[in-house]
Amino acid sequence: MARILVPLAHGCEELEAVTIIDLLRRAGQEVVTAGLEPGPVTASRGVVLQPDVTLDEVLEQPFDMVALPGGLPGADHLDRDPRIHALLERVASHQGFTAAICAAPKVLANAGLLNGRQATAYPGVLEGMQLGDVQLAASAVVRDGQVITSRGPGTAMDFALTLVEALAGREKRDEVEAGLAR
Repeated sequence: MARILVPLAHGCEELEAVTIIDLLRRAGQEVVTAGLEPGPVTASRGVVLQPDVTLDEVLEQPFDMVALPGGLPGADHLDRDPRIHALLERVASHQGFTAAICAAPKVLANAGLLNGRQATAYPGVLEGMQLGDVQLAASAVVRDGQVITSRGPGTAMDFALTLVEALAGREKRDEVEAGLAR
């Protein structure tokens, strides 16, 4: 069983956050949700999410994946938090997965984790950035090695299923997907 951290910031996209958490838990993975600060997190459409812990409580713990929900201003809050950048770099250096959807791939870009990779994001998010050798794709989900990115709320199911497959294999992905009656 893999251990996944889903950081939650005020203004995150609730559809993305809940889909990531739900599908990974359906796959039998250990998902830890962590707020950037103590207390509930109000998402971009007013849904209130209750994180399991604060980021400080799990900052030094090992994770197999960090999955960032997007949304604004949630992705901006993640991007401005040096703890998130340090955590992403540490997980990547241990060959763990870093994943981001919607506006959150810019956090991966600013942490230097998209260099030399193919990636996608919500239209317009990465295009204006100084990305150097990042190859932008219009695909719904892009997996380039240990980095997985996706476009937005409409691709959240496919993104989360790709996370399941990366961590637990194609058979587990198919099992979870069959349970969704797609």
